[in-house]
Amino acid sequence: MKSLYSRFVLTTIGIMLLSFILGLMAANSYYHNAIKHNNDRKNTEIAKEFADYIESEKPDSVQRYLKNAAASGYQIYMINDSGEEKFFGADFRNNNLSNDARQKVLSGKVYHGMRDFPKQLFVTGFFANELTNTVGVPFHYNGGNYALFIRPDIQLLFNEVHSLLGWITGIMAVLTIMFVLISSKYMVNPITQLTVATKEIHGGNFDVELDINREDEIGQLAKSFKEMLTKLGQLDELRSEFVSNVSHDIQTPLLNIQGYTKLLEKGDITEEEKRHYFRVIDEETNRLSSLTQQLLVLTTVDKEEKGFLRPAYFEVSQQIKDIIWKYLWLLDEKGISVNYSIPDLIFHGDPTLLYNVWENLLTNSMKYNKENGEIEILLTDEQEHIRVVFKDSGIGLSPEEQKRIFDRFYRADNSRTKVEGTGLGLSIVKSIVEMHEGRIHVDSKQGEGSAFTVILPKM
Repeated sequence: MKSLYSRFVLTTIGIMLLSFILGLMAANSYYHNAIKHNNDRKNTEIAKEFADYIESEKPDSVQRYLKNAAASGYQIYMINDSGEEKFFGADFRNNNLSNDARQKVLSGKVYHGMRDFPKQLFVTGFFANELTNTVGVPFHYNGGNYALFIRPDIQLLFNEVHSLLGWITGIMAVLTIMFVLISSKYMVNPITQLTVATKEIHGGNFDVELDINREDEIGQLAKSFKEMLTKLGQLDELRSEFVSNVSHDIQTPLLNIQGYTKLLEKGDITEEEKRHYFRVIDEETNRLSSLTQQLLVLTTVDKEEKGFLRPAYFEVSQQIKDIIWKYLWLLDEKGISVNYSIPDLIFHGDPTLLYNVWENLLTNSMKYNKENGEIEILLTDEQEHIRVVFKDSGIGLSPEEQKRIFDRFYRADNSRTKVEGTGLGLSIVKSIVEMHEGRIHVDSKQGEGSAFTVILPKM
């Protein structure tokens, strides 16, 4: 299997070759459709100037004149009506001129061999050192008819240029390939690092360092990869913490139930002790039930799909009142008073999920409240959203706790409270609120209580 580096190099070189071929074809088409005609016309005019000079100035020696003309960069062929031929300048590689062409010019017509030269690659067409690839014009001298055929001496005119272009092309090709190899290595190296990092992650190592500092798309990819790596590490920690916490939260009540069940098996216990044991078993059973319920809700909201919502119109004010009545016995037992301002309000949302929000916020306010404390619940119907506030007079939260209060399994400082919770309630609340495209925030001060504010847009 080819590496990305070799693929990139071969693809780049292939693109270069393909570009060269396509450019050659385009240049060839341009040469045959434009340059070749202009070249033929230009050389025909030069040949006519030679012929006009000979006819008008009557030089003593036509051959000496044409020899000098050839020295200026032309290959010249001359023939008269007697069939006498003369060549001036460099030899033609191929003297393949037809007799019809010779007779055509001797009869007074112009021969356009450059224009009509067979269509080939311009490098062979333009540089073809053939007598056919010339222009021919007639002229009269001393009573005789002559045909004059000329073409530029490409080798004489461009010999040094050919060498220079050859060296330039060769050096450019070598340097281009070198730079492609170097730049490819530079571009592929971050991908290699990412590949190695991916293998490390697959092996469970999330502590991977990436030395990629770029501002291009690969740099953005590396940045996103680093962010993903951080989140994966956090998720791995959360997973481990989740398993540990759930195992602990399930094991502890089970052990308590098991222990008190064994105590009940003993026959030497009083009725009061028996009632106490049953009460503990009941509390632990409720604790397990609450945990499993929270886990089921968490599984639901973890899907994080708005399409999973089952929205309906329901009376949110009545829903909150029902939850207050549900926990009225516990509020009385703890001596907590509830003050609320809940006007009648119809809301469009998922009633089952939002029931979990109000229930978690109320039980949270009860758990962390002070003895004989207060809870205030406010429901406000605003223009584009509703606002629900649960405010308690409890132990409050430190700034650090406020930052993590919505994290899963996070519990407030146990040294300040004897309450044992699952650490899932507020995380579930936040997820459900966000599923409704709402938001939740907490305002709290240690020793003075907390206020949780939920803002839900009207759907």
